[in-house]
Amino acid sequence: MDNTGYTPEEPIAAVATALAPAALGIIRVSGKNSIQLLSKIFSRPKALNEAAGNTIVYGWIVAPSNEGLTKSVGGGGENRSQDQKAADEKLSQDQKLAARIDEVLVSVFRAPKSFTGEEMAEISCHGGTAVVTQIFNLLLQNGFRQAERGEFTFRAFINGKADLTKAEAVREIIESRTGASSQKAAGRLAGNLQAQISAIQKSLVDTLAQIEVEIEYPEDEETIADAYDQTKLLDAIAALERLASTWKSEKLYQEGARLVLCGKTNAGKSSLFNSLLKEERAIVSDIEGTTRDWIESWISIDGIPARLFDTAGLRKTSDEIEARGVESAKELSDEADLLLYLADISASKDGIDLDFLAERKEPVIFVWNKVDKIEQKASQDQNAAASAIKEAKEFLDARKEKIPGLAAQVFVSAKDGSGVKDLVAAAKSVLLKGEGTERSQAGLGSERQKRLVESALENLRHAASLQKGYSLDAAVQDIEDALDFLGELTGRVTADDILDSVFSNFCVGK
Repeated sequence: MDNTGYTPEEPIAAVATALAPAALGIIRVSGKNSIQLLSKIFSRPKALNEAAGNTIVYGWIVAPSNEGLTKSVGGGGENRSQDQKAADEKLSQDQKLAARIDEVLVSVFRAPKSFTGEEMAEISCHGGTAVVTQIFNLLLQNGFRQAERGEFTFRAFINGKADLTKAEAVREIIESRTGASSQKAAGRLAGNLQAQISAIQKSLVDTLAQIEVEIEYPEDEETIADAYDQTKLLDAIAALERLASTWKSEKLYQEGARLVLCGKTNAGKSSLFNSLLKEERAIVSDIEGTTRDWIESWISIDGIPARLFDTAGLRKTSDEIEARGVESAKELSDEADLLLYLADISASKDGIDLDFLAERKEPVIFVWNKVDKIEQKASQDQNAAASAIKEAKEFLDARKEKIPGLAAQVFVSAKDGSGVKDLVAAAKSVLLKGEGTERSQAGLGSERQKRLVESALENLRHAASLQKGYSLDAAVQDIEDALDFLGELTGRVTADDILDSVFSNFCVGK
């Protein structure tokens, strides 16, 4: 979007819902005189034009009538016969019925109490693609132009209805894959990040004011860098450091993680894949080598979106297709954020591929599967289950040094689902590495925000490190630079190319 040639009040329209068959469709309009323009194709123009903000008006979207068609075909004015008048009236009614496109509800918003801060309306119509398209085209023919990507949110930004952190949160909510990720974005949309940045900016402004006093009225002849109270400066640094540390986990909730199931054939990878997915996606069989290629699906790891890959069993094989699947499994493992290595707890430990595990640089959770088998034996031997679990733990503990990526071990039954919750909890803990933020806390929502926070931090750390011999002016410059970076983060100070990068990724209608 070319912001430099952008006309903020120009009437715009966009289809805000997916253009696919649905119960309802929503078309948004915004801009100067947008309600008056909309009334031209509305069956109750007076009611719409006089509607108060935050109200809904019922009516029909109608095609504008052709003025020439509504005149009497017989002419004659007052001298027309009753039959001619009746015929004209019937023709007029038929034309009105033919002009009706859809029965709608129009939500009216008056400036400045609207999402964009402008006069605005939303048409709720039936969701057929033909109907939605026809209404949208009518709007374009009657004074509106098609909105660009993110233009509604952009107008909210330039009209002071949202800062850039809130604007970016809108896109995050749209793209979120889990409830947890959408709630984190909703916190930023509600203003928790903006409030945190504002508090930091106030501390820095207060520090600058104190330095200015020291420069104007120095106690010593020289105004040196450590001649002021750095408490608020250090508090600001600590707050920004906390914010910077949130990006890793926030990015994980936004972009998701790659989890790869691997292990020997018949370890139960496909069964666990289905169990985590909660549906039968992978073919499960006792025949070794059933899975010959990888399949994937999105799942939620207690709120963290994750792409889960089920791969071919790791073994040497003469089957060319299966061999390719084994190679794919190794390649996917190299790109994983977390590896779930499965082993059958009831089988011999000789089949565990320690050489493969020794090469892993990514974190590994060792999953002892098929505990249901040893629990069945426990009905005959009370100590069988406990003994098998103890033996498995001792086996892995004795080989920890050979598995550098080993992060945890869990015991599950993919068949009956026992232990799967423990696996999910362990996976979440490993992925977050203790860096998760509470949903109510402020967290960074984009690489852009992270970069600006780190730039501000660099300047503030330099200001705090200045020792005797440096003028206070040097500290002032550092703090002012940091304020500029924070201003760019919220959008108070920003360039057109930054706005382009933020809003051009939005969908049309937002």
